[in-house]
Amino acid sequence: MQRKRVNSSKVRSVGYDEQSQTLEVELSNGRVFQYPKVSPEVHRRFMAAPNPTSFFEDRIEEDYTGREIR
Repeated sequence: MQRKRVNSSKVRSVGYDEQSQTLEVELSNGRVFQYPKVSPEVHRRFMAAPNPTSFFEDRIEEDYTGREIR
């Protein structure tokens, strides 16, 4: 999955597959997590968030179960 870099202290890049509704997040420490069943709207709001770190911590980590893939 291709990811786009984001300007964040914790999140390095974000990818999204709309067909499977899978969000992929690369953290600044190099770890990569996938989060299933993330709606396109949540992905859009994540990418538009003024503070991606806060959005990730409050809306992704708390609301979805991720699995580490790297």
